[in-house]
Amino acid sequence: MTPAPAPQHLENKWDDAQANKMTESEKLLYRSNLLGSDKRITNYGGGNTSAKVIERDPLTGDTVEVLWVKGSGGDVGSIKMDGFATLYMDKLNALRGVYRGPDHEDEMVGFLPHCTFNLNPRAASIDTPLHAYVPAKHVDHMHPDAIIAIAAAKDSQALTQKIFGNTIGWLPWKRPGYELGLWLSDFCAKNPDAKGVVLESHGLFTWADDAKDCYDLTLEVIQTAMDWFVRETAGQPAFGGAVHDSLPATDRHAVAARLMPAIRGMVSGQHHMVGHFDDSDAVLEFVNAKDMTRLAALGTSCPDHFLRTKICPLVVSFDPAKPNINATLAGLPDDVASYREDYKAYYARCKHDDSPALRDPNAVVYLIPGVGMITFAKDKATARISAEFYVNAINVMRGADAVSEYQGLPEQEAFDIEYWLLEEAKLQRMPAPKSLAGRVALVTGGAGGIGSATAARYLREGACVMLADIDDDALADTAKSLAQTFSPDVVRTVNMDVTDEDAVTASFAQIAVAFGGVDILVSNAGIASSAPIEDTTLDLWNKNMAILSTGYFLVSREAFKAFKIQDIGGSVVFVASKNGLAASPNASAYCTAKASEIHLARCLALEGAPMGVRVNVVNPDAVLKGSKIWEGEWLNQRAGTYGTDKDGLEAMYRERSLLKRSVLPEDIAEAAYFLASDQSSKSTGNIINVDAGNVQAFTR
Repeated sequence: MTPAPAPQHLENKWDDAQANKMTESEKLLYRSNLLGSDKRITNYGGGNTSAKVIERDPLTGDTVEVLWVKGSGGDVGSIKMDGFATLYMDKLNALRGVYRGPDHEDEMVGFLPHCTFNLNPRAASIDTPLHAYVPAKHVDHMHPDAIIAIAAAKDSQALTQKIFGNTIGWLPWKRPGYELGLWLSDFCAKNPDAKGVVLESHGLFTWADDAKDCYDLTLEVIQTAMDWFVRETAGQPAFGGAVHDSLPATDRHAVAARLMPAIRGMVSGQHHMVGHFDDSDAVLEFVNAKDMTRLAALGTSCPDHFLRTKICPLVVSFDPAKPNINATLAGLPDDVASYREDYKAYYARCKHDDSPALRDPNAVVYLIPGVGMITFAKDKATARISAEFYVNAINVMRGADAVSEYQGLPEQEAFDIEYWLLEEAKLQRMPAPKSLAGRVALVTGGAGGIGSATAARYLREGACVMLADIDDDALADTAKSLAQTFSPDVVRTVNMDVTDEDAVTASFAQIAVAFGGVDILVSNAGIASSAPIEDTTLDLWNKNMAILSTGYFLVSREAFKAFKIQDIGGSVVFVASKNGLAASPNASAYCTAKASEIHLARCLALEGAPMGVRVNVVNPDAVLKGSKIWEGEWLNQRAGTYGTDKDGLEAMYRERSLLKRSVLPEDIAEAAYFLASDQSSKSTGNIINVDAGNVQAFTR
């Protein structure tokens, strides 16, 4: 098997017609984006690129050589011009004179701002010296799976020589930083004909004096490694061969839907975590393999992989040949607790006097034979990216173990990367989490005005949202708009008929697989009807009750089941109506069903309180903007009831309110946000009227 299951040919995307119009710094951006567009070349956020460019000094007017290098924390695939740090090369060279040796390596990062060109605020990365001290104009540092498979092999140096000869050199493992920059500088001086170097357990450096030549070289070196692995591993079973068969896709998702909320509850003690499920071919090949447990215990090799996936994954006890999910769930608490204790012991063995405090001791990666991989992190994007990094690690292990013997980072080196003071400083600079960070919300009626406004409000505060509705077209349009604003990672959709018990149950399984569980239910699906009692048919009565009463019961019941499994609390918000408290003419079915919602919320508030689940109600009135229930017959019927036309109805509702103001979907969303947030953590069983004032609807 090959190190990367994806198609093996790397496409050269360089376009001379575009590039010839660019400055050297623009060519650097172009090259970076091209390299980062293929995950076989480098992982998200991994590696960096640079160019040494002649610029005009803004102070002296002289021409100076400036290093443009990807800034700290950036991603080459999505970087823009402002993502590069710029530094005077003469000042970077002057740093050699202040370097006090490996014991003082970290202090060199503090000198980098003194080298800044043109007051650029972008922080330079720890790899800056490696780029600065290579005597070539253009440098690429990538993390290709095929190269790291060589770098992580026990006989990495011999393999590098065998595959590349003297064209590409090799350096032993050294934590990224100033000392490694000097090592690379020394290598270049002693090997002037070399075009690059493999860094043990880390990645690839390549260089050239022309931007296109550097790009071409990087692709050529990676392609050479990929082709070599294809030849060397043809016909070999990966990871010692399969000892498990994968469950069918529907069964894999069913198992994940049971496991993820349980694990989420166990690992969300310090903060709410969000999950991601991956059952791709590469993952299934690994989790089903004979050598999976041995290799997983070795951990990852590349520092970028390690920082995202922790010291090692947790292998979940599950036999796909004799699937017993209840037994697996029963054993999970002990497995998770054991992982925590092992992690704490690892910290105790490796910590230094100045090490940062112990971080969250829970696993990030969970491997399930026959099923796939689950990852948990503080937000959905990080959980997804962590899964991608572990897939990179799987590809590396596949290649290295096939041609040699895979080796992870030594434990102390791994710890020193994970608890690096510079990494801790970066974490401390991160902005404070938003108020709903790590929370997952399900919004029924999510494609309507109130539902979509509530979803947007939650997303703005860092939540993940699944929109549920029966209108697929409206769902797709709403999700597209929200994803463009907030990221596709945090928005999902499900077609849910709230009156269909099986559909409701299936929807909660989908949100479990999508995000790991659920914290907030906004029950908002609705209809409206208007008819005098003598014209109210049994079908009309039952339809109101089915959607507005039974539907609220069904989604609440499933939410409570999920809350109980997770055991981390939760919040339910019913979007009821002023009509649940104040009678309205010619709307007996609607008003009665809305009153039922309010009383159901009171009952659920009693049941939810012992497990930290709060249940509250928002009562809107006359929210016409974007509301589906105000379309068609209902609008005509209410206009007829009040003796006005369509255009006059909104004005009539506004004028009858005490505050003489129109009520908008965003107003309801604000109340729904308050009731779901920790700002209302001591409120349950309450009603907030958002109706611009209606004395008949006063709760007391």
